[in-house]
Amino acid sequence: MPIPEGNYVTLANGYKMHYIEQGEGHPVVFLHGSGQGASGHSNFKGNYPHLAENGYRVIVIDHIGYGYSDKPDDVEYPLEFFVECIKQTLDALGVDKCSLIGNSLGGAIALKFALDYPEQVVSLNLMAPGGLEEQMHYFTMPGMKILQEIMASGAPNKDSLERFIREGLVFNQDVVDDELIEERWDIYTKQNAQCLKTMKVQNLTSELPNIQAPSICFWGLNEKMMPETGIQTLAKGLKNTRIILVSECGHWVMAEHKAMFNEYTLNFLNEKTK
Repeated sequence: MPIPEGNYVTLANGYKMHYIEQGEGHPVVFLHGSGQGASGHSNFKGNYPHLAENGYRVIVIDHIGYGYSDKPDDVEYPLEFFVECIKQTLDALGVDKCSLIGNSLGGAIALKFALDYPEQVVSLNLMAPGGLEEQMHYFTMPGMKILQEIMASGAPNKDSLERFIREGLVFNQDVVDDELIEERWDIYTKQNAQCLKTMKVQNLTSELPNIQAPSICFWGLNEKMMPETGIQTLAKGLKNTRIILVSECGHWVMAEHKAMFNEYTLNFLNEKTK
């Protein structure tokens, strides 16, 4: 059961990016997380249609190396490369101002984008973003250890992928259905190891006070991917933010508590953009 195919754009750097677009109004850009088989649709399929139905132009991008976007195996994948591809995608689509919604790796990309292009970012919505620790600290987390085990195992394995999702990403097992596993598995079989192997996300903590855009941040209290120190880092580092802590929730607030996330997100966007 593959993810739906949307549109493609060729960037100034020569790479081709895939994105899904719905609705009209203020642009809201969804930036998904990392891991085997990740894509914009599988991360946010319960969220972006709600915003499109409520007056927003949603743009759900597959990062370089993920989904249906190009997956070059002859480059490295630092945070700056992801930001470059998002910037060039938005330029090609004529988006000069937008709101960013990002979880995990996508959250780190959103933070870096807001630092590099402050005039373009109206607001930030972050779910347990990366970029708040030294990279080595993340790999002490139980979910990250499962991710490392899968990477070390070599050939793609559907059972290992399901274990990573169930044990590493979520608290609420009800959100992990056959459709999600099949979506992630289809993309996983199309990926190469280069992206995860060479990914580098630096610690952005010292730069957070430079971000001017207002933000809302969600954090599941059963998080297994990101150290809890990130909560205080966001709360103290971002100038204009609100932090929402969610009980009985892992790394995927937007999926495990979809209705709450959609309501809070829509209210926040309405407040900051209308």
